[in-house]
Amino acid sequence: MNDPQPAILAPRTAREWWRGATIYQIYPRSFADSNGDGIGDLPGITAKLDHIAGLGVDAIWISPFFTSPMKDFGYDVADYRDVDPIFGTLADFDALVALAHELGLRVIIDQVYSHTSDQHPWFAESRQDRTNAKADWYVWADAKPEGSPPSNWASVFGGPAWAWDARRGQYYLHNFLTEQPDLNVHNPDVQEALLDTARFWLDRGVDGFRLDALNFTMHDPALRDNPPAPNDGSVRTRPFDFQLHLYNQSHEDIGGFIERLRALLDSYGDRFTVAEIGGADPDPEMKAFTRGSKRLNSAYSFDFLYAPKLTPALIQASLGRWPDQDGIGWPSWAFSNHDAPRAISRWANDGNPQRYARMAMLLLVSLRGNIFLYQGDELGLTQVDVAFEDLQDPEAIANWPLTLSRDGARTPMPWAGGGNASAGFSDSRPWLPLGPDHAALAVDRQQGRADSMLELTRRVIALRNASDTLLLGTMRVVETGEALLVLERAHRSEILLCAFNLGDAPLDWHPPQPDRWREWIMVNEARIGHLPPFSGLIAQRLG
Repeated sequence: MNDPQPAILAPRTAREWWRGATIYQIYPRSFADSNGDGIGDLPGITAKLDHIAGLGVDAIWISPFFTSPMKDFGYDVADYRDVDPIFGTLADFDALVALAHELGLRVIIDQVYSHTSDQHPWFAESRQDRTNAKADWYVWADAKPEGSPPSNWASVFGGPAWAWDARRGQYYLHNFLTEQPDLNVHNPDVQEALLDTARFWLDRGVDGFRLDALNFTMHDPALRDNPPAPNDGSVRTRPFDFQLHLYNQSHEDIGGFIERLRALLDSYGDRFTVAEIGGADPDPEMKAFTRGSKRLNSAYSFDFLYAPKLTPALIQASLGRWPDQDGIGWPSWAFSNHDAPRAISRWANDGNPQRYARMAMLLLVSLRGNIFLYQGDELGLTQVDVAFEDLQDPEAIANWPLTLSRDGARTPMPWAGGGNASAGFSDSRPWLPLGPDHAALAVDRQQGRADSMLELTRRVIALRNASDTLLLGTMRVVETGEALLVLERAHRSEILLCAFNLGDAPLDWHPPQPDRWREWIMVNEARIGHLPPFSGLIAQRLG
């Protein structure tokens, strides 16, 4: 395996802190358990912040830790302004933010504005009758004359997106679980309440928000039926897969709410917003939500998160949608997260996931935009095959075995390789089992080992942080093949070539005028002229 080569780096160009940032996602249930109950918590995160800061990342993103009955593990919020007791207290959160800032880490948290838990006081009041002060805070509708739901909309998690409530004698909308009623964000009072929630966390020192399922925040008020989706031959595991989602989500008025939110964040200074945008064709919404200076800073989709194979064609298509042009927003990229199977288990089909992980990490830091690392990516963690009896994910349980369980990517972070059944995550049985190979990949097993995935991650992030060209430069795809991908990054007078072999057979590759290029960094024995299977390099043009 190659070590990075010395490089001549350009001086740092002034930029917003988030532009080109590396952001580390923490799934709090599975990061570190401080009190021995088998579930990760905020003090556990605080105790491990030095590990994250040591990676060289710019910020952490913490998945939901708010008060919740945990039907969807925190994405069903029962109190937007408090910490669930299993994760700690508001004082614990404040301590986490203080130490993160001391270590030079920004703190980004989730905001879930599409829906709440059915245990939220807002919903408890709204469902009492049709005349209470919050009667219109959720999406309520009368039954059709024969008693069926108001429209044919389907839930992401299976079945209809409508649930009957006898107290009001109406249906309420839930695009996700029945226990996650959708807020009526068309309502100005709801918008004010959500903005007040954002203000609460901004006042506590958070540096930005990741906005969950943002395109589900507004629906078609006319409740028109969704049309059927053309059959593209893919496996359909849920009624949701049979529809084109024209009316249950993505209403054009979302843009106005985004502008109100952006104005609030701008009043606090250098804050950051990134939206999660799912769906079969997320690009138009990503562009709309990040257009100009009054909307979000960035957005990401599931281009790579659900891709069963990483190909040059996929990368070229995804990157091509975000050219360096006026009016086009700033992209964000993630290969793994808490909702998707770990990338190297999806993509490494040669039986050597660690080799693939090294190449994929170099590719990720080569991209123009913000990049997200999911906890454990720096260790090369693989997806865990969680047995049905151990599943916690409601979607996976409902659609087993056709839906890939999200639990396999949510298993505990391994900190210590020996002497502890939970690999240093907890002193008791963890809420999900560890992967059988994860103890061998633990932080203490890789720490200080020059050839480890952990140390490679630190080196390539340091390289990116020191390079204007990787942080801010233009990007274009200059060459592709069945397995070959060559990207050009350019900034001012500097030009870099980032060459990768995504296949399992060696490739010969020569840049134009080979003697004018210096190798910056190489992984998996790559060199100018020869790219072994699953390898890559970055080269700098001389003169």
